[in-house]
Amino acid sequence: MTRFSLPISVALAASAAVLVTACGGGGTDDSGTVQSSRTASATVTPAATPTASGSVGRPEITLPAGARNVFEGQHTGDAKKDAVLYDNSQWVNSMDAAIFQGSLDSTAVGFYSKDRALEGAVTFIKGYLDSGDTWVGTTRFFDREVTFASDGSAAVIYCSDETKAFLKDRKTGKVDNTPNSANSYVLYNTRLEQNDLGVWQTVSVVSDRGAGQCQP
Repeated sequence: MTRFSLPISVALAASAAVLVTACGGGGTDDSGTVQSSRTASATVTPAATPTASGSVGRPEITLPAGARNVFEGQHTGDAKKDAVLYDNSQWVNSMDAAIFQGSLDSTAVGFYSKDRALEGAVTFIKGYLDSGDTWVGTTRFFDREVTFASDGSAAVIYCSDETKAFLKDRKTGKVDNTPNSANSYVLYNTRLEQNDLGVWQTVSVVSDRGAGQCQP
């Protein structure tokens, strides 16, 4: 079984050394042309301001019982890389939290993403809302690698395993148990930029569902 995908944002970093990618509610054909049947627009609350103590007022993000995102390799021993990986995980969680809340009005989504990644996140969430679906189970994110570019941005390349995650009808509670396939594995390549609050916001993404390097 595969969950919905984020819409692919075909935005490459200025540095040719880094391939940037993201989740999405669409896909690409053999020519690389983006295919998406959903479009969306929404006003998302901008990033929070620092608190009086000088720390960032991060929005609280929670997922309901029965739905888990597991992020492997969070602690690399490098504080800067760990900060990037943490904000990457919170970006993913922020979108899923909005799906379960059933609303496009999400402070967390706007906190952890901007530009094309924010547009793609809104489309991704709206796809679930329009179809009347949520999801259950566990999505595993693994082989997470951080690379820093000369302009100060970061790229996080990683895989996801959706073999234990299933679409669920929001009203009836029925779970779609369609058998898993190679498309249950997705390669992501995301670009992040650190804002004035020190938060690593995802700015662009491209995904490759069924990528060979993510297969078991």
